[in-house]
Amino acid sequence: MDVEVDHYSVLGLLSGEEGAKLSEKDISRAYRSKALELHPDKRPDDPNAHANFQKLKTSYEILKDEKARKLFDDLLRIKRDRLRHQSQHDTKRRKMMSDLEERERAAFAPDPTTRAREEEERIARKLKEEISRIRAMHANKSASTAPTSRKETPGGKESMDGSGIGLDKEKVLKVSWEKIGEDYSAQRLRELFEKFGEVEDVVIKSSKKKGSALVVMASKNAAVAATGSVCGDLSNPLLVLPLQPAVITEFPRAQKSVELDGPKLSNLVGAGYQAFEDSVLKKLQKKAAERQK
Repeated sequence: MDVEVDHYSVLGLLSGEEGAKLSEKDISRAYRSKALELHPDKRPDDPNAHANFQKLKTSYEILKDEKARKLFDDLLRIKRDRLRHQSQHDTKRRKMMSDLEERERAAFAPDPTTRAREEEERIARKLKEEISRIRAMHANKSASTAPTSRKETPGGKESMDGSGIGLDKEKVLKVSWEKIGEDYSAQRLRELFEKFGEVEDVVIKSSKKKGSALVVMASKNAAVAATGSVCGDLSNPLLVLPLQPAVITEFPRAQKSVELDGPKLSNLVGAGYQAFEDSVLKKLQKKAAERQK
């Protein structure tokens, strides 16, 4: 139908408000240009050439007629208004639907206070679980590293309660050395002290300035023999002390005679033994320094 056709577009002109402002000369000029383009003689192979040309002539006749053109412009204006109102209506409808959905979500959504309280309770439960886990971990660690209850027997042996297995302190030697020159390994210490008897175990504990170790001998005699000797490298000798000196039972007169005669170097304990070892160590270090010069 002609009322559904945009006659301005058929002539290749702008439609709507811009088309309504066109003059008759503009319309005639557009028609002549379009007629030259769509004339059937120019399109012998186009089966729709005649129909398109007739359509062009009809649009031109409508736009050329003042009354018909005014009616057509009013029709286009009404269509534009309807489309604009429909678009506005659709926009309002979409907004109303969106607001409605938002209100429904808000109505069914949990109360913010309740949600915050539930979140707080959830985090509190998680925290309690973590605290329990950490306490259990520390309890297991403390149980695995706690020292076994020990007691000393009158003979100088340290035994563990309930097991009957003990460690004789008189067979344990405290060995120390300065961190100068060649350092000592557990294997090296074992080789040195095996000269005095069988070695059961060697435990090294070193710092940056000083090295130390505990050497467990198989017999008390071997421990005493190693204590009375200075061993190790001359450039870095070992200081050997008993973990617990052997208990020597002496009669009072014999003790007095010993005090008069002076302490024996092989049985020195405490401060006297320490002073003796320090003097020997200084002499050996001095000799080593002189040799290096």
